[in-house]
Amino acid sequence: MRADDGTWIEAVYDPCTGDDGGETAIVVAHGFTGSVDRPAVRRAVRAFSRYAPVVTFSFRGHGRSGGFSTVGDREVLDLAAAVAWARSLGHRRVVTVGFSMGGSVVLRHGALYASPGAADGDGGADRDVAERVGRVGARSGAHADAVVSVSAPARWYYRGTAPMRRLHWMVTRPAGRLVGRYGFRTRIHREAWDPVPLSPVAAAALVAPAPLLIVHGDRDPYFPLDHPRMLAAAAGDAAELWLERGMGHAENAADESLLTRIADWVARR
Repeated sequence: MRADDGTWIEAVYDPCTGDDGGETAIVVAHGFTGSVDRPAVRRAVRAFSRYAPVVTFSFRGHGRSGGFSTVGDREVLDLAAAVAWARSLGHRRVVTVGFSMGGSVVLRHGALYASPGAADGDGGADRDVAERVGRVGARSGAHADAVVSVSAPARWYYRGTAPMRRLHWMVTRPAGRLVGRYGFRTRIHREAWDPVPLSPVAAAALVAPAPLLIVHGDRDPYFPLDHPRMLAAAAGDAAELWLERGMGHAENAADESLLTRIADWVARR
């Protein structure tokens, strides 16, 4: 599929393997350095597809997609294309589930792409950002009906943990970008954000009226628990917060039980 800025994005459609799939589709947004064929992503697909058809895709700069990773900025265009594709296949309801970087992207996407029934300005209050990354509603059917954000940061430029300091080195240094390209199959854009995109915590406040589920592990080595708590506080009554005992970070740490509970939450919303 093609994002609104012309970037080609690889995507995979997995039909529902259960009895109830049809109206709802789940779109999975992987974490940084992930792709559609990574084992943790495929494990999530197997769990989710028992409840609904699943669309997975590789963010720009990842896997077989074109372009370069902007680490959560223009990736919102990739997600919008995947949501619109799911609707083009006949699914009237689409739920986005994002992990880590993908978790921040589903929040920004939920804020910037308003549902057709939302009042003018709802879900897209940051108009300068919306104009730059894709006008709200520019792609028909690109909005999400519910949002699940797993292991997402609340704020940009966080360097409070050793894994995040290593990630910032990989993104900002020429040697780090070489490691990303050849060690992690991830092509990283060399330019800094300009302007800085809407932060996840600001986006969380704009996702409503779509339901929002925030999931985070209490042993996440990247983002401590103040991140999910900030996101939930910003979203208010629209959000449900799950703090998972013993869980690490993102799709690699999401076990079968958690993935099944997320799929069940999706089915009930």
